[in-house]
Amino acid sequence: MSFDIHDHRHRLKQLRDGGETKLFENRDGMACPACGEPFSRLFSTRQTTTRFPAPGDARFCLVAPDDEFVHLFSH
Repeated sequence: MSFDIHDHRHRLKQLRDGGETKLFENRDGMACPACGEPFSRLFSTRQTTTRFPAPGDARFCLVAPDDEFVHLFSH
């Protein structure tokens, strides 16, 4: 499975950019590439270990494509 954030950037609102980590809000009801349901936020990181902002009682999906970022989708 692949997910290129640049292909969907126009549908996301960037909330944070720390270089190695990025946080986006889904402003267009885009479907999660892992489960097909709309997600609320997307956390992307290049780091092998990191902390991420967890919004309340969220459910998460993880997409680890062959590129350098790992994508965590919260529902």
